[in-house]
Amino acid sequence: MTSEIPTGTTTESTPFPLATGRFKGYDIAAVDEFLAVARAAFEDDDDARISSADVRQVGFPLVKHGYQIAAVDAALGRLEDAFAAREREHALSRAGARGWVGRSRRLGQEILDRLNRPRGHRFERVGLLTYGYRVDEVDVVADKIAGYLESGEHITADQVRSVAFRMQRRGYREDQVDAVLDAVVEVMLAVG
Repeated sequence: MTSEIPTGTTTESTPFPLATGRFKGYDIAAVDEFLAVARAAFEDDDDARISSADVRQVGFPLVKHGYQIAAVDAALGRLEDAFAAREREHALSRAGARGWVGRSRRLGQEILDRLNRPRGHRFERVGLLTYGYRVDEVDVVADKIAGYLESGEHITADQVRSVAFRMQRRGYREDQVDAVLDAVVEVMLAVG
């Protein structure tokens, strides 16, 4: 099975709608440059310059009259899915299904071990005067992800990608939470 890179479905002049009014959008040049590199990497099937993780973690400056954030994020989600499918195909041909499933299972178990910690203690907390992710909100999402990993409760990679948390003093460390969410998406795409 061959994967195809997704393309934008808007006008010829710009691949994405532009942010209007007081809303900022992603810097057009930065998005266009990344997408050009990603397209070249995807079309050169042996090129490993960009991975699904790179697509998931890319960030762009926010500017006036940039590309609408939601439209770019949706396209990046499809692009990540395409890269992940290609990575899965390559891994299956190299390691076989047993090796690929074993690796995904180990990563899923590592995530589950962290999420099965007691509520309020799943991640490190930031300092007393520092803001981190709201503990109660992260714990709710962690419970849903644990349900997915343990018993197959319905949750999609797009839902995990788009989760957002409010901030609180002494909240969970953002980088730890984000790393686990990235790993969850990786597992979801791996078992695709």
